[in-house]
Amino acid sequence: MGAPFDYTYIFSYFPKLLSTLGITLLIVAGSLLVGILVGFLIALPRLYRIPVLNQLARVYVSFFRGTPILIQLFLFYYGLPEMLKLVHIDISKAPVLVFVILTYGLHTGAFMSETIRASVSAVDRGQVEAAYAMGMKGTQAFTRIVLPQALAIAVPVFSNLVIALLKDTSLAFTLGVMEMTGKAETLGALTQHFIEAYIALALIYLAVSFTLEKLLLKAERRLLRHEQPAPSGERRFRLQRKRGFRRLVAGMDSGKGGAEA
Repeated sequence: MGAPFDYTYIFSYFPKLLSTLGITLLIVAGSLLVGILVGFLIALPRLYRIPVLNQLARVYVSFFRGTPILIQLFLFYYGLPEMLKLVHIDISKAPVLVFVILTYGLHTGAFMSETIRASVSAVDRGQVEAAYAMGMKGTQAFTRIVLPQALAIAVPVFSNLVIALLKDTSLAFTLGVMEMTGKAETLGALTQHFIEAYIALALIYLAVSFTLEKLLLKAERRLLRHEQPAPSGERRFRLQRKRGFRRLVAGMDSGKGGAEA
């Protein structure tokens, strides 16, 4: 049994937990950087249906979407060094944070690749053909026509992905990383005031998630600022179409842990 509940501990835990917020945000930022790069590399073979690479990309996405992130952490932290020893590469002394960011980055890359693929596919093909008819090259049509619209479509899904990643970082303490959840576990064990530590931790996560959500919402509005106002009937059609697409893509994010069909 823990000590009797004392709300004053909640306030005393805030500065101690916030001291490890930087580690949590570092994991999120590093994982997003790796995830975006990997996501683009995985999305390209699927967008252009490149033989062999398309099948390999499907296997990659299915693995990281179909297995728990905790199992992936254990596989990369304990299994990867042993596998590399077979080719005389020793990474056993690498910082644990490297394995954590690598694992979260590859995990995020699987979801990012699906977001990229769905967002690019949602842009009307007729606009690209019109760009070609005007004399634009492939790169120009992509950067000027496809990319701005795809980014605006992807931002809401990307926002969900970032917030989900922030919450998933709470599992990093299982490998000994002293991020916010690990610090809360330590404080609770030292004082036996576990409930107060978890309440303070939840409030910090909520505040950070709310801040990220508002920042990404501003980014989405900025990307959509050049859209022309449409008639009421057309506006309702666009709204319904956009909502339907977001529900479809958001299903990938909310369904984390499910294998790809």
